[in-house]
Amino acid sequence: MKSRLWGLLAVTSLAVSLSGCGYFDSRAAHKAQVTMIGMTSYDLQACAGLPATTKQINDTTQIFVYTGTQPAPSYGGSTLIPVGDISTLVNVLGGGGGTGCTAVIRLDNDRVSDVHYTGNDDEMIGTDGVCSIITRGCARQPEGTMQRSAGGLLGPVSAFHPPRTPQQTPSATYSTQSGNTMLNTEKNSTAPAIVPRSQ
Repeated sequence: MKSRLWGLLAVTSLAVSLSGCGYFDSRAAHKAQVTMIGMTSYDLQACAGLPATTKQINDTTQIFVYTGTQPAPSYGGSTLIPVGDISTLVNVLGGGGGTGCTAVIRLDNDRVSDVHYTGNDDEMIGTDGVCSIITRGCARQPEGTMQRSAGGLLGPVSAFHPPRTPQQTPSATYSTQSGNTMLNTEKNSTAPAIVPRSQ
């Protein structure tokens, strides 16, 4: 009985420590990159709010840009880690003290087709953890056009790298300036052909 209690306390302590360090924020941000694929623009704006900026790429493709910030983390005086200043340890572990995220969301035919994060967005453990503040509303109250959850507590989504970007349709990559899709640009290249000289 005593060993089970100590085991439960150890797991609880680890979970609390990881949550304070950004592990679960990173997993939530990466999970959103899977579950938000296929959302309508209406559902996206209902749970994530109005985008900071939008850009119409072509007749079927839009870019929505969301920004989010959080206060800089303070590592001194932690009750979980009894060390006065652990910023050196954080730097050795490769963690960040990120404070801002920009989420770039592409919509094709009014459906989310991919979600990218950029900025100083890494927390102490994991990557893109700050970005969970942008997608938190969608995670807490999923909309009808979202995909099902991408795994539970230890599911297939990682805290340390984003999931693979889904294959985009030709209309989502069509450039009105060049008149080509990214997929057929090489075939329709206007570069002059090299013709060997006749002897």
